[in-house]
Amino acid sequence: MSTIKEVSDSTGISAYTLRYYEREGILPGVKRDPSGNRLYDEESLEWLYFILALRSTGMPLVEIKQYVDLYLEGESTLKSRKQMMLKHKKKVEKDLLQTYKYLEQINYKLALYDVQEKELSKMMP
Repeated sequence: MSTIKEVSDSTGISAYTLRYYEREGILPGVKRDPSGNRLYDEESLEWLYFILALRSTGMPLVEIKQYVDLYLEGESTLKSRKQMMLKHKKKVEKDLLQTYKYLEQINYKLALYDVQEKELSKMMP
């Protein structure tokens, strides 16, 4: 079990954001100790890392909340959850392809600089 401070320190997510995720139903299953302090077990940490993956790949919180709600409804929502993930996967793949194209443009520009630097160094005595 980890405290909110430990989770915040290890993930870089503020305690405020962790509380917000829990309050909004985005991060389910966070336990409490007898004093009411949040305790994150392995399952809640897995959820958190999954949420981070979805956020980092551009999924809006509204959609993540929708996914969590479907999950909490049970196995009858498996098909809907799978469809959500397939749709998001396609978006991520499209974004990655675009990012790769941008990277190619940057690499091309860097190659031009290398050529120009070589030409300049030949001109210098």
